[in-house]
Amino acid sequence: MTPPGPARVSVRVPATSANLGPGFDSLGLAVRLYNEFDVTVRDDGELRVRVGGEGAGEVPLDRRHLVVRSMAEAFDRVGEKLPGLTLDCVNNIPHARGLGSSSSAIVGGVAAASALLGRTGPGQGPDLDWIYQVSADIEGHPDNVAPCVFGGYTVAYRDGGRWGAVSLAVDRRILPVLCVPGWHLSTERARGLLPAAVPHADAAFAAGRSALMTAAVCGRPDALYAATEDRLHQDYREPAMPRTLELVRDLRERHGLPAVVSGAGPTVLVLCSVEEGEADTDSPEIVRQVDSIARSAGNDWDIRPLHIEPAGVRTPSPHP
Repeated sequence: MTPPGPARVSVRVPATSANLGPGFDSLGLAVRLYNEFDVTVRDDGELRVRVGGEGAGEVPLDRRHLVVRSMAEAFDRVGEKLPGLTLDCVNNIPHARGLGSSSSAIVGGVAAASALLGRTGPGQGPDLDWIYQVSADIEGHPDNVAPCVFGGYTVAYRDGGRWGAVSLAVDRRILPVLCVPGWHLSTERARGLLPAAVPHADAAFAAGRSALMTAAVCGRPDALYAATEDRLHQDYREPAMPRTLELVRDLRERHGLPAVVSGAGPTVLVLCSVEEGEADTDSPEIVRQVDSIARSAGNDWDIRPLHIEPAGVRTPSPHP
């Protein structure tokens, strides 16, 4: 069956950084680094997948591809069968680095399916709530999915049988700087190191710091150092990424910078404070400082200052 929507759609999906220290499985940021997916319906019912950039030569090129699986799940939700497709992927988000590459594939697939199915939300734009619900169900936790869909800084949660999220604008004086290592770490391995329970004092500490994070991100960047302190997950994961935690501690304890593990790692996120307008320059002094600190810890860290992505997933006007 031919879907009721357009025959071709393009989707752009941002990278994300989740947890942000204490906000385990709930807080996230979208940044301006993107994966792009172009989907064309085929009349012959066949599937063709082409991948360029990150993951090329590594990810499956059949129905096991995460974008295709996510599209199939979205079609199944409305009782439709996924048609034949040509999927072209241009991947700029590093894989298995704690930057939401899997969430970008899931959200991209569900958003593409939503467009092909002719679903629209308020104002005839993408049906973001439906995209979010289906994507979070597939992912199983919403901390990367929420900023991927809605953009900005997000607080995500589960409310009964539905996923909820609030997206907030980020203070313009905050510049995320990512220290991306040359090695991978699977989310499954990182999650497998977490204990089944934590002390009540640590849970209470995390609740306070998570609340402070929202205040810091939305207008009090001077509070970022305290807001990013974590007792819930980072130290437990150190056996899987000792160099990541070593860099986090160096940035924090020796240099006073609000550094955290990005998502499940192994990327390090530094939420830098800059003067109004300085974030728009090519290389603020704080970025050079982070670069110097990271390189003193080894030469395999790729330092990337990335601005906040305020809008999340985008599906430009469908192709005719």
